[in-house]
Amino acid sequence: MSDQENSRTDDSTGASPPGADADSPTEIPPKGWRQVLTRGWKEAQSDQVPLLAGGVAFFGFLALFPALIATVLLYGLLVDPATVREQVASVGDALPAEARTILLDQLETLTATSESALGIGLVISVALALWSASGGIGNLITAINTAYDEEEDRGFVKRKLLALGLTLAAVIFLLVIVILVAVAPAVLDNLVGSGPIRWLFEAIRWALLLVLIMGALAVLYRSSPDRDAPKIRWVTVGAGIATVLWIVASVGFSIYVDNFSSYGKTYGALAGVVILMLWLWISAYAVLLGAEINAESEQQTIKDSTKGPEQPLGQRGAVKADSVPTEQAPSADERGPGPEKDPSAQPDREKQHST
Repeated sequence: MSDQENSRTDDSTGASPPGADADSPTEIPPKGWRQVLTRGWKEAQSDQVPLLAGGVAFFGFLALFPALIATVLLYGLLVDPATVREQVASVGDALPAEARTILLDQLETLTATSESALGIGLVISVALALWSASGGIGNLITAINTAYDEEEDRGFVKRKLLALGLTLAAVIFLLVIVILVAVAPAVLDNLVGSGPIRWLFEAIRWALLLVLIMGALAVLYRSSPDRDAPKIRWVTVGAGIATVLWIVASVGFSIYVDNFSSYGKTYGALAGVVILMLWLWISAYAVLLGAEINAESEQQTIKDSTKGPEQPLGQRGAVKADSVPTEQAPSADERGPGPEKDPSAQPDREKQHST
């Protein structure tokens, strides 16, 4: 540990938090993880994550159908429109019935017109769909930036290119999910039939699905904040927690809506839209909570959690990686007069982002 890190631990915190020497989240002890989860929950409230999730859900709703258009157009190059509708629709089986109906109706319209979208028309349609869908991803990037306590200094072009890249990755990810959820079972029926071998392949299929979701979230957490990127191991725990929360909450919400809710009586024809928006809010909340937990786990250690060579505290280009938990800080009376801040010691943020 460098002299600056030792000084920061002694002067700013009085005592090192549990897991201060952790090189990865797995090295943080249970007591440290209790602190991480507690701070993550408090930070979620402080950062207005429920409100942020509402904004992400709204713009996600606007981006959902352009993303669906891009997916259907690209997938339609490989299979006929009827198969596209059937297989893409199967991905939404976990949704409540009313929300699933909205997606099915849109799929019906898309697949009825996708055959005419060929050549340059296909390219233009996909490009426009990706551009429209990137607006929702852009708002998600902003929300994750907030979860990491970072200020947005990237220009419009850089932000838009990042949003477009992540949107294209999301469409490709959705195509892979369609293959795993809808295509793989039919292939397994023809190859192995039923029995123990089929159960083994089914277990592998669902495990792969979970790993893909976690991997997609890890990429999102690593690339979205305007900071030096964290090492991949420092985004996997939040991705795993967000994945589990999202699955459990989605299944629970679907069961509630299908069996106990009265959204249909209250909202009438708008019930499907309301339910879909609520599900998007739940999804966004889980993703942002995972980002908060990742951020707090980075703050729990004094070791450098960012990519590249080891850097001392204050020179890592990331707010959470450059600080330690404030709950460890002693009062002013306990700490006594501290050293005066030297403005020249502050890292040049622009230089850090350019390296």
